[in-house]
Amino acid sequence: MENKTYKKISNWYRKFQISKSPQMNLVWGFFLYTLIGFILLSIPFFHKTDISFLDNLFISTSAISTTGLVTISVFDSYNFFGQFVIMALIQIGGIGYMTLTTYYLLFTTKKITHWHSKLIGTEFTLPNTIQIKDFIKSVIVFTLIMETIGAILFYFAFTNSGMGSLKAIWFSIFHSISSFCTAGFGLFNDGFESYQDNTFINTIISVLAISGSLGFIVITDLWYRIRGKSKEISFTTKIIIYGFLFLLFLGTLLIYTTESSSILGSNSSLMTSFFQAMSAMTTVGFNTIPIGELSLPILLLITFLMYIGASPSGTAGGMKITTLTAMLSILKSRLFGQKKITFLNRLIPFERIYVATSTFMLYTSLIFLFSFLLSYFENFSFDSILFEVASALGTVGLSTGITGDLTNVGKILIIILMFIGRVGVLTFGFALLQQNENDSKKIRTDDLAV
Repeated sequence: MENKTYKKISNWYRKFQISKSPQMNLVWGFFLYTLIGFILLSIPFFHKTDISFLDNLFISTSAISTTGLVTISVFDSYNFFGQFVIMALIQIGGIGYMTLTTYYLLFTTKKITHWHSKLIGTEFTLPNTIQIKDFIKSVIVFTLIMETIGAILFYFAFTNSGMGSLKAIWFSIFHSISSFCTAGFGLFNDGFESYQDNTFINTIISVLAISGSLGFIVITDLWYRIRGKSKEISFTTKIIIYGFLFLLFLGTLLIYTTESSSILGSNSSLMTSFFQAMSAMTTVGFNTIPIGELSLPILLLITFLMYIGASPSGTAGGMKITTLTAMLSILKSRLFGQKKITFLNRLIPFERIYVATSTFMLYTSLIFLFSFLLSYFENFSFDSILFEVASALGTVGLSTGITGDLTNVGKILIIILMFIGRVGVLTFGFALLQQNENDSKKIRTDDLAV
């Protein structure tokens, strides 16, 4: 009997071996950090008020997934130490826990193991034009530079608005990290609604969020171009930049021309429209207007922008612009009767098409499934539920205001969605099925990293 039990445990353990499934290892890694965050946030010493275990788990998951959905007020519920734990989880979740470990190895030993390469390749989808060592260094350096600059600018912005120096220092650091990691966590209970007309603060958040969400692929690629290591930017970078700018412009235009000026504000309606389109696209999740008061067409538009997201290998969530591009390329090739699938006169390999279609199907199926489940267990309007689901899976953090009123079942469903959104729908699927993604085939240097 003992031998049979031992064999069952051994077989179960072997299923989760790193060499067998880097996807499973990545899932367990983020699960472990979520659990650590939950345990720390459950310590009463970190609380200002009594907080339920489920709310602590919700906040921990939301922070490590850089979502920003909250069931309680972060500022009113946690003291400085609790807020620091949340900020640390945001930082780990934003740039990836394996990135920090791998950078430490590079800094101390100048080498990177095959195991770390596989895990980084699982967490970040990189084109062959970018080396992992250069990518890791660019992630850490660029993150530190942007967050430091952001914190300094936030400090001047907050002190100029009348905030005390000590409070401004902490708020600046917290919101700089939250903005760059597109986490959407804030220490203001109304988001940034009180700063709707503050151009300086709107600009700081926008620059940080766009810098993080465009992705470290773009940053590394541009750095290669500046240093002369490449003659032109990669196909992936072009897709990301063109797609992001087009969707951001379209979102801003539609919000500006469609939404009521009484909500957008007569003095800053264009800036407000841009900010909310940017917030949804980058999945930073901050708001300068009450989301629950937006009209139904604009809620649908923002849901679509959250659904798409920004760039792969960045801090943003969503299905990704590259996935949308691949799907549009498939549609174009079918409509025009083309045998090959191309975009901008570049051939997209079938391996990437498979990834894109799988991502699209899984992502859309999860949106449908969890919208169905929440509609069954909750009594909110369908548009609010769909918005909440898209925000959770896209790790955005925008809400029409229903998050805090969810039942325990609803909170658990959102927790699951946020976690899946952070590790990635395909990564989660591979881990769930105990399968390795086939990475044996070489992809040309001008391929599209979906």
